Amino acid sequence: MTQKQLRVDQNSNASGTTLTETFRQFYDWLPRVLCNRLEGAPAAFRELERNRKTRERTTYPLRQLARTTQQNFWEIKLAERPKSFWYPYSTLRNVAVLEELCSKADVNLLELCRGVHEKVADIGAADGDLAFFLEKLGLSVEAIDNEYTNFNRLEGARTLKKALNSSVAILSIDLDSQFTLGAQKYDAIFLLGTLYHLKNPFFVLESLARMAKYCFLSTRIARQTADGAPLTSHPVAYLLEPRECNNDDTNFWIFSDQGLKRLIDRTGWNLLSYLTIGDTTTSTPADPQRDERAFCLLKKRPPSFSASPNPVPVGEGPGTTTVSWDTADGSIGRIYVSVNRGQELLFADGHRSSASAYWIETGSEYEFRLYNSDHTELLAKVTVTRKTK
Repeated sequence: MTQKQLRVDQNSNASGTTLTETFRQFYDWLPRVLCNRLEGAPAAFRELERNRKTRERTTYPLRQLARTTQQNFWEIKLAERPKSFWYPYSTLRNVAVLEELCSKADVNLLELCRGVHEKVADIGAADGDLAFFLEKLGLSVEAIDNEYTNFNRLEGARTLKKALNSSVAILSIDLDSQFTLGAQKYDAIFLLGTLYHLKNPFFVLESLARMAKYCFLSTRIARQTADGAPLTSHPVAYLLEPRECNNDDTNFWIFSDQGLKRLIDRTGWNLLSYLTIGDTTTSTPADPQRDERAFCLLKKRPPSFSASPNPVPVGEGPGTTTVSWDTADGSIGRIYVSVNRGQELLFADGHRSSASAYWIETGSEYEFRLYNSDHTELLAKVTVTRKTK
């Protein structure tokens, strides 16, 4: 798994879904039961089932492909190394949940990933199954994990990459450090089953908001403590003891539902869609039989930038306008001003603040521009004028 300090979580899937054993058994059992019942069902019911499957293929075109690819990957894996060598959980099952997330937001998963940067990242990649699957769909992908906490020290991902003759970049990165990723910008980042393995989830989510337009996030949440104290309505996180959850000291923060949503908002993201699986009524931070997972589709919040009043009212002497800004992701913004399309001059800086310009003259045009900290990317701009009458 990734940086997560991703060690094996006995009920968790490093690339995303950590389900309870009961839920996994139900997941496998239900389709067989339905199939057995349908074999003896009247023709009309079989026709309804065929129509349902057709609708599912239309609405969720990647779901069946992920199942087939998962089986194919396991055949390749077992031809290379024994089963005990490989990360044991089926990470591509997350694809069905991700498609449902996108459906709720009325967007297409692949279209989100095919943006101007032509790059996506799978953070918490385990053996790289999701990264290699996305590559097969035509995407340029980086598979990112921390080799020191990965299930097989990333040898599984490297072995599978060679067997598939893949171009996926495999990177070992510790997200609990002052990290940088392979690319500066991504169209989408997949951060599945990783957040609760991070010491500083606020820092990581805020950092990713500076790098990507979209983020697919999943993490464990809890509705109550082990002794039944309610958590759902409070924006809080529970800090686990080192061995409290699955005897794994890389588990740290288990957020409440509202705690996770506030974290998302505070780190510069808009929540486009949200769903939970597992024990959605009595989940706790550590009990493997009361495990709940939240899946989120996030979009980077654009910076805010404005000037008021604009236009500046008529009056004696120069007029005044106040420029306000918020970079949204905690990064430092630099505001420059150009008068009548002349040379830019530094006006102010900071991640969120306001500053007044006391020198607005009638007949001149003042363009205020918000840049990133190194003055290489224009984030927003506003033109200020003054009324003539």
